[in-house]
Amino acid sequence: MTSDNLTAEFFEKEVDWKSLTTDDQMKGVSELAQKQVEAKKKVDELTGLLDQAKEELRDIQERQLPEKMAEVGFSEIKLNDGTKIVIEDFYNAHISRNHADQAFDWLEGNGFGDIIKHEVGVKFNKDQALDAASAFDQLRAMGFTPYNNKGVHPSTLKAWVKEQIQNGNGDIPTELFGLFIGSRAKIT
Repeated sequence: MTSDNLTAEFFEKEVDWKSLTTDDQMKGVSELAQKQVEAKKKVDELTGLLDQAKEELRDIQERQLPEKMAEVGFSEIKLNDGTKIVIEDFYNAHISRNHADQAFDWLEGNGFGDIIKHEVGVKFNKDQALDAASAFDQLRAMGFTPYNNKGVHPSTLKAWVKEQIQNGNGDIPTELFGLFIGSRAKIT
């Protein structure tokens, strides 16, 4: 029986699979299913180990080595083998959906609204291609529901935070911007 016949028979009526397959075929299916289960388990295990290794590296880079270097009074050191260790400050920030409106208001109210980017658009059906060329106000007049996405690119936000703090502006609301400042060891 060809695979086309099997497919047709499958859709037309209930099939007695035992009579259509051999024990060797079912054994092959079973073995491959078991291999998949084992491969998935291995991937999950290795992913867990990778996550653990990344966390260990982060702890050494951002806590242990910077603290030890501070303890001995160095922010930079060159070892006998030529390896250079430099402790650099790093800045992290993000605007959560929960704080977006407040964060944007704060940026605009403090003269930093220029880092906010606006994206305005609307979704059209495929037969509405000509309408897509209309402006935002015209879209509303035609009965469309345009969207207006507002945001600050993560890299822009991090650079802005770094600039503000380095320029002595420490008045950035920590919670609104998910602000985190730390040190990181860089080894070259």
